[in-house]
Formats: sequence, structure tokens, C-alpha cells
Amino acid sequence: MLDFRGRTTAKRPTDDFSGRRKFLVIFVMVCMSALAGRAVYLQVLSKKFLQEQGDMRQVDDVSVSAYRGMIKDRNGAPLAVSTPVESIAINPKELTTDDKIKIKHLEKEYKHTQKLEKLTDNDKARVLQNYHLDRATKIKQMESLLDLPPEKISGLLKEEPLKPFVYIARRINPGLGDQIKALKLAGVYFEREFKRFYPTGGVSGHIVGFTNAEEVGQAGMELGYEQLLKGTPGSKRVLRDGQRRIIEDIENIKEPVSGKTLELSIDQRIQYLAYRELQLAVNANKAKSGVLVVLDAKNGEILAAVNQPSFNPNTRVGLKEIVYRNRALTDIFEPGSTVKPFVVAAALEGGYISPNASFATHGTYQIGRNTVKDVHNYGTLDLTHVIKKSSNIGVTMMSLKMPPKYFWGIYHKLGFGTSAGSGFPGEASGTLRDYKKWSEFDRAILSFGYGLSSSALQLARAYTALADDGILHSVSLLKREDEEDDDAVRVFSAKTARSVRKMMETVLMKDGTAYEARVDGYSAAGKTGTVKKAAGSHGYAQKSYFAVFAGMAPVNDPRLIIVVMIDEPSAGQYYGGLVSAPVFSKVMAGALRILEVAPDQEETMPILLTHKSQ
Repeated sequence: MLDFRGRTTAKRPTDDFSGRRKFLVIFVMVCMSALAGRAVYLQVLSKKFLQEQGDMRQVDDVSVSAYRGMIKDRNGAPLAVSTPVESIAINPKELTTDDKIKIKHLEKEYKHTQKLEKLTDNDKARVLQNYHLDRATKIKQMESLLDLPPEKISGLLKEEPLKPFVYIARRINPGLGDQIKALKLAGVYFEREFKRFYPTGGVSGHIVGFTNAEEVGQAGMELGYEQLLKGTPGSKRVLRDGQRRIIEDIENIKEPVSGKTLELSIDQRIQYLAYRELQLAVNANKAKSGVLVVLDAKNGEILAAVNQPSFNPNTRVGLKEIVYRNRALTDIFEPGSTVKPFVVAAALEGGYISPNASFATHGTYQIGRNTVKDVHNYGTLDLTHVIKKSSNIGVTMMSLKMPPKYFWGIYHKLGFGTSAGSGFPGEASGTLRDYKKWSEFDRAILSFGYGLSSSALQLARAYTALADDGILHSVSLLKREDEEDDDAVRVFSAKTARSVRKMMETVLMKDGTAYEARVDGYSAAGKTGTVKKAAGSHGYAQKSYFAVFAGMAPVNDPRLIIVVMIDEPSAGQYYGGLVSAPVFSKVMAGALRILEVAPDQEETMPILLTHKSQ
């Protein structure tokens, strides 16, 4: 081809890139149109559907409860265990009788949206009528199974506004939960939880305590050792539906760590024995209440601590603090004549009296304008008979021979006025006034157990100083690993303690104040206390008493210490030697046999007679 100048020119090839550009532009536009159309479809046309689906599926992290640690006695017997149970909740909005809401619920529940939309109004009415009738019947069955008041659930459905979530039963038996599940009621949900169960019921209730509905300790050892028992919750990731129901576990995030097991010093066999005998005594004497403590004389472990009246920690109906308070450890009283052996021991230990000392009592003793009296005129008494006859005048004379600071120091070393340190929540400290404020009459009344106060546990602990040859033990509600007491301290010499124990043994003789305390098969020693109850600003009540007995056995090598206090016996007798001493006798005899302590007075064991058939 020639150009205008006559030169030959070549034909240019077609530009292939322009076609590709067009294709690429068209492709991009198509994709953008598709995306825009999809966005319109999702955001506009399918908005309601997608919102419902999104609401139906939500990922959430939930807490996983940790298993609460067991509480056991010293031999491994369970005192508190957590068992898997179920709690039942309802969503009243799903159980409401509103037809419009129910139609929507049926559509979602049974996935028959299109079919229901094709039903006539009469068909819908018939479906709803049958559904309502079936639902009402099942609700009544559920109320009956759960022992709920009639119309309890129906009443929740009538409230305005309707609540989205209501518990109707907490921590029920799994078998009962299965019966509720079998009803297949929409709007009823189940949660797996743990329930605290106390196999020994009221026998150990005051020691163990109890938890609330969330398994948090509220009293006793459950409260005192909450951090040890509760464990560490775990967590997991779950998928929830629109009603916040968990429909799938996705993954475990953190495994729960179970709580530690708590092993108590309590021997459940002795605990039951003490519980039974104290209950019989409180009932027989028509008493207001009673407490009993059993200590291991060798290391201060608490083998039993019981109260009457008792309570069952498995039943919380009408539960009040006055009922579940462990009075053996938390309540104080004036110990009365049970402290007289300490006065004799203190006077001997300090050299303020000789072992051969005697005291002219003669029935009354004047201190200024105040008079100290004995029940009878015992005349001149030696140390043994001061204890045996429980002479107020005899111990008063001893107390006045001792400097107030020294006398106070002995009581203080024995633990009066300070907590026994068992670790029990609310444990009492008792009272012991500063010696600088004592008058001579104060010293006198302190010598026979007035003017100071202690719990039954404190008194039992003080008796370890006499039982274990002068060594005072700390007390423990937890089983000691090596059965040794590292915190023991010496208060009296072994010679003084043994001497006083022998004096206390005569209290249980026929002409002593506690003949009813003797123990079949074993030697025993102890001291009675019949204490007038304080009446506030009115001084002391005339007819209200604490009947107290504290003792140990066997005498030569005591294994156990028992303190019994019965509050306001009103069946005629109120002396410690007649009311509390028999309880000591029965519990001590049984406990020593449980522990397989060999009898040291076999001649006093009861003889079992058998009759041969002819």
C-alpha cells in the first residue's frame, strides 16, 4: 500500500489489549453487580431471616463449676459430699398463653413455618387448643412432681412484664429431673449443678455447718475452710441459641480444679454416741439445751462436739442462727466448781500450800462484808476432801494465799480469757478480768468458778494440763498428721498433776459429789459444777442453773477428757453430779471401748448373766 508520498506502508496488527481491557472491565462490573445484588439480598430481602439465625447461634464462654471438696471424719467417713443434681428454670415468655406468641413459638419449635402458614384459622385454633391443653396438663404434672403450690407456674405466666428466666426448683434429684425432661415442655430448661449432702444429718451438723444454694459455706467448717473446699472453677466455649440455651459445647478453655478434702479430728462413732446420750439427758431433764465435748488427752484433738437441740443441715426450712450455732465452741458460761482442781494445783505448784495442808471450813467464811458458804459444815478438810466435797471455803483460803498476779497467770496459761484456737468460726474467747482490778472477794469467787467465763471447749482444753501430767495442749478440729501437738506447753509439774488427779478420783466415790459419773471397767476422775445463771443487773437467778461435769479416764494414764454442760435442767434435779455426770459415764465408757482402751478396773465391769436352757 502506497502513502500520499508514494511510499509503501505495512498494515498495523489489531490491538489485542483493547479487547482484553473491555472483557476485564465487564467482568469486574459483573462481579460488583453480583456483590451488590448479594448485599441487597442479605441486607434487605433476607435481613429478618439472618437476624433470627444470628440470634439463634451465639458463641459464649461459660463458667464450669468445680467439685467442692469432701469433709470426712478421722477414719474417712463422709460428713459432707457434693452430688451432681439438676436445677430447673422456665422462660415464661415461651410458656405464655398468648396465641400470637405461641404460633411463632410453634413455627420455630417444630419447624413447620410454611405448613402453618397454609393452615386455615380454624386449623390454627385447633392446633393451639390442643397445644394449650397438653401444655396445661404437663405444667400441672410438673408442679406435682416438684411439690410446688398449685398454679405456681401459671401465676408466673400472668405476671407483667413476663420474666425471661425464673428458677422453679434448685438442685433436685437427677431421677426427678429425668421425669421433668420426659414431659418435653417447651420453655423449660435444665442446669447441671452440685448439691451438698450431709450423710450424718444432725449428728455432726453443728461441726460441719452447711452451704447456701451456690455451695458457698455459711456456717461451721464449711465456712471456716471455704477457700480450701471450694476449688477453682473452669470455663468452656459454647454455642447458644436465641433463647440463650446451650446447644453445643465447642471447646474446653480451662478445666475446673476440685476443692481439697478436709479431714477432721472428729470420730463419727464417738460423735454419734455423745449426740445420743446428750439428747436423752436434755429430754429427760427437760433442759433448755446441752453441750458435750470429747478431747484426746494426749494431743488435744477434738473427737466429738455435740449440741442439743440439734438441726439437720440437709433441711434449711426455718433455719436460724440460734439453731445452728455451735454452742459447745461459741457460747460461754461460768464454769463453777469445775475450776477448783486448778486452784489446788496452782497453790501446790507455787508452794503456797503443802500437800499435807488442812483447812478449817466450818460452813461460812467472812471476807469483809461478803460471806462465802459451803453446802454443809464440813469442818476441817485436807486437800483431797476440799475437792471431794467441793468446798468453796477451802479453795477460797487457798486463793487468798496466792498473789493475784500468780493466780491470774495460772488461769491465763490454762487458756481462760483467750480463744482455744481450734479454727472454728466464731469460737469464744471467754472472759478473765485483769488481776490488778481484783479485790479479795474477787479472788474468792474466781476460785470456785464465778467471775470468769469459758466455753465447754476451753474448759476441756484446760483439763489437758491435769490429764497429761501438767502439759496443756492446743486443740484441733483437723486430724493431726503425726498425732503430736507441737504447740503444747507445760503448766504444772507431772507430780502436781498426778496428785490432783488422785484427789479428783475421790469425787466419783460413793460419798463424793459425782458417784453417778463412775465408768464401768475404768478408773475415772472429774469435778462437778452446779452454777447459778447470771440474771443481768439482777445478779444471779435463784432457780436457773448450769449443770456441769468435767472429767477424764483412765486416771493413771488418761486417754480422753469429756466436758458436759446442761443448761437449765427443770425436771427436779439440777446438780452437776446428778444431771451431767451420768452422761459423762455413758459416753466415756462407750468411747474408751470404741478406741479399744484396755479396762484398768475389770472388777467394776457389768456381769452378763446367761441362763442355760433346761
